[in-house]
Amino acid sequence: MPPRMPSVFIAHGAPPLLDMPGWIAELAGWAAAMPRPAAVLMVSAHWEERPVTVGATRTVPLVYDFYGFPERYYRQQYAAPGAPGVAKRVAQLLGEKQRVANAPDRGLDHGAYVPLVAMYPQADIPVLQVSLPSENPKELFALGQALKPLRDEGVLIAGSGFITHNLRRADWTGVAPTPSWAAEMDAWTADTLRRNDVDALLDYKAKAPGVDTALPTHEHFVPLLVALGASDLTAAPTFPIEGFWLSSFSRRSVQLA
Repeated sequence: MPPRMPSVFIAHGAPPLLDMPGWIAELAGWAAAMPRPAAVLMVSAHWEERPVTVGATRTVPLVYDFYGFPERYYRQQYAAPGAPGVAKRVAQLLGEKQRVANAPDRGLDHGAYVPLVAMYPQADIPVLQVSLPSENPKELFALGQALKPLRDEGVLIAGSGFITHNLRRADWTGVAPTPSWAAEMDAWTADTLRRNDVDALLDYKAKAPGVDTALPTHEHFVPLLVALGASDLTAAPTFPIEGFWLSSFSRRSVQLA
């Protein structure tokens, strides 16, 4: 029997993450501390499509969905096997409630492959990416709940994004102190997760401090709600990675039992 996997939320960084040995080591250490998954199901901030859509179930080229970076970032490879069996199970689990579409040529985007390069660098674990069908918190929590049985089949359900994500407020020098709005949003999210306050998390737009500045758009936060829905909500989360990048991007990653 495959091991029962947690559900997780990964602060996914950007392509430069892979130039940061410390962050790579944190992600690699986290992966090593978890059971080895039979497959990974990724839900990234960088793919929104309705209805729920499954990406390539075979190895296809990556999606380099970023602009203005050095050429070497567009040469990064991650030829993980596809996960057609997981795709079939997703369709089975969701099929009675919603239609599931297929995008066989849609490769992993940087929200999916960047953390996986650090966590599973051999690219020998099958990976399936599933789209965000909306940014509606209740809908995404329900999506996680529907996918939860995959954890008992050895599938690591991973949301990938950022708790705080405001590119206009980034300090590209990396030396400025963390602004209060970012620190408060990050701390509120951690505390609310510790208290298993699902209602507050689903109403984060109204209840989280600094949310309007921390999240001018919401696609980076809501993958957390998929991971939350897939959790048991019976144990306190752990935070394998914390801190900030570019002063205001929370690096907090979350492991949920």
